[in-house]
Amino acid sequence: MADQYQYNTNEEKIVKDSHTKEIDLINRDPKLINEDVIKVEFEDVIAEPDGTHSLDGVWKLSYTTFTVSKYWCYRILSAIFGIPMALLWGFLFACISFCHIWAVVPCIKSCLIESQCISRIYSLCIQTFCDPFFEALGKIFSSVKVALRKEV
Repeated sequence: MADQYQYNTNEEKIVKDSHTKEIDLINRDPKLINEDVIKVEFEDVIAEPDGTHSLDGVWKLSYTTFTVSKYWCYRILSAIFGIPMALLWGFLFACISFCHIWAVVPCIKSCLIESQCISRIYSLCIQTFCDPFFEALGKIFSSVKVALRKEV
């Protein structure tokens, strides 16, 4: 709660909203989650081997067409579908968080509590029935001596 308030030099209280934060408009992938996936350039898709070259003007125009169409297509698609997809993903991750907090973790804790109880009962049974049996077997076979002889 104390993190939500800051005081400036005039001792006025400034309320910070915990749901909004400063967004970096330059580096939009600070955790590099799309480092390997989405970097598709013209040279990654279209290449002409030696001996099979189109006209220089066609090559330059193809490069420009590819780059500009990719740029604007992404911008248009993100303008149309970006906010609905953000809403959808926000809803999905909210549901996952809800299920994890209110169902998965309590279920795991319940299983751990029950398994501790069962573990104690199991340990008691082993100590009561198996330990004396194997201790008796150990005493029976403790006098057995094994000698290895090499026969020629």
